[in-house]
Amino acid sequence: MADESKTHEGHRERMRQRYLATGFDSFQDHEILEMILYNCYSRINTNNIAHRLLENFGSLSAVLEAPVDSLKAAGLSERVAVYLRMIPDIARVYLDDRNNSKDKIISLDNIGEYFVSKFIGRIDEHLILLLMDAKCKELFCGVVASGTSCGSDVPVRQIVDLAMRYNATNAAIAHNHPSGVALPSKTDVKTTNALHSTLAMVGIRLVDHIIVADNDYISLRESSLCSSLITGE
Repeated sequence: MADESKTHEGHRERMRQRYLATGFDSFQDHEILEMILYNCYSRINTNNIAHRLLENFGSLSAVLEAPVDSLKAAGLSERVAVYLRMIPDIARVYLDDRNNSKDKIISLDNIGEYFVSKFIGRIDEHLILLLMDAKCKELFCGVVASGTSCGSDVPVRQIVDLAMRYNATNAAIAHNHPSGVALPSKTDVKTTNALHSTLAMVGIRLVDHIIVADNDYISLRESSLCSSLITGE
């Protein structure tokens, strides 16, 4: 047992040194997951667990984005499942902090790309509101609704209250389609036009509604589906 323990520790140390030398560039997905699991299992061979999880879920990103209940069904404890689910959320917070836009002018032509990173790791539907000043600098960005119908169930009053509180001039909303299809529904179009009209009554312009699916998105303004967004009226 002593020799086996030394071999186990020696393998982990070699993996750490390899990471320090090359980062994850030279690692396969199962090796990355194996190393992540080092923080959960001190004396277990995590290579086998990593292979099993990848076989069950299909890819590294699918493992990390799997619901906690699905990870538990695959044999993980709740503590380990929660730890893995935290990683995409940490990545999203990291990117938000690194790409903080509060001192930058947000390009309306690339606002879809701005929103995509806001949905990293989100497996349920969320509605995100972005408020900007007259120069399109960020004043506020945050989740204002979540659930299976948040794209159509837009909390108009909450959005108007926030926009007035931050003295916003421009606003944009985005929601995700966890199904993986970014196509807007008729309800998406209807609620967008209604929100545009309501915000216009208090002097705030809704500049776009972005629908995100995985790393893809559709802009309702660019798609010409919402006449109010095109004309700006």
